[in-house]
Amino acid sequence: MREKSLAHTRWECKCHVVFIPKYRRKTLYGQVRKSLGSVFHELASHKECKIEEGNLCIDHVHMLLSIPPKHSESQLDQQLALPGCN
Repeated sequence: MREKSLAHTRWECKCHVVFIPKYRRKTLYGQVRKSLGSVFHELASHKECKIEEGNLCIDHVHMLLSIPPKHSESQLDQQLALPGCN
């Protein structure tokens, strides 16, 4: 695996995030499914993160994220949360 570096540190922070719509509604299909990938990539880039792997299912989303140590996982979860999935 490849480590990233900042001024005085080397780091490799990864986390597995799963987003599940309320009541596991099967809402992630059709046009929504086509646009979600680009939306998640854009939101992750705002926090200097990278989506290493991802899988869009009908009722949930799996993502493996590479996160810089200056951001917490909870900050990223709040940033990536979609209003329609609450």
